[in-house]
Amino acid sequence: MPPQDSGPNHIALLVDGDNAQPSLIEPILTEVAKHGSITTRRIYGDWTTPHMLGWKEVLQTYAIQPIQQFRYTVGKNATDSALIIDAMDLLHTGTVDGFCIVSSDSDYTRLATRIREGGLFVMGIGRMQTPNSLVNACEVFVYTENLTSSEQTPDDRPIPPKPSKWTGTVSRAVETAIETGIEEDGWVMLSIVGSQIRKLDPAFDPRTYGYSRLSLLVKSEPDQFETSERAISGHKQLFIRRSSKGSRQQ
Repeated sequence: MPPQDSGPNHIALLVDGDNAQPSLIEPILTEVAKHGSITTRRIYGDWTTPHMLGWKEVLQTYAIQPIQQFRYTVGKNATDSALIIDAMDLLHTGTVDGFCIVSSDSDYTRLATRIREGGLFVMGIGRMQTPNSLVNACEVFVYTENLTSSEQTPDDRPIPPKPSKWTGTVSRAVETAIETGIEEDGWVMLSIVGSQIRKLDPAFDPRTYGYSRLSLLVKSEPDQFETSERAISGHKQLFIRRSSKGSRQQ
């Protein structure tokens, strides 16, 4: 995942209106803005159907361009084709540096792969039941369930108890990431760990496990990981290493 302060400058946000919720448009825009400036905002669907009524209320507010696509055949999703064609047109114009595809439809897997083959950043946003093929085709994938959570955990609050969703899979992912950037003293910068985890799993998100940031997630496992704050070029950076307790237990 590209660092948030050096990500792509121009991102095209393409929303499949048949597979997205209008109530989430504000957190979606906020999430995409972490990676760059949203210069293209389009939503695709058949605007003659009642299904799209909810979207009509937010179009003007958030400056989203509606793209009409009639359903010519029952059971066929023409929206997919319209979105894909527009994405390829944008890809070849060279006016954007990245894309965000908002959908849970695996039909966009090849599109995401093709865009990344062109050297551009691809972000996906969809439900947790989104097929792995689309999730893994993106550089970053955000589950909409994580956008609906209003609970945040600032650093000045006590670390919450470990949620039931925590599994050994998370610990293994962090450990693997640590190994890729470990220094001689066994420590590695947490930001490097976070970037490496996203390379291994585009959908990795601390919010899935009840934490607003990766730092709080790893601090919830003191038997597995140790953290240390250091000043690097005048800025505080958090470092992490495998806990000696965890090593002895293994």
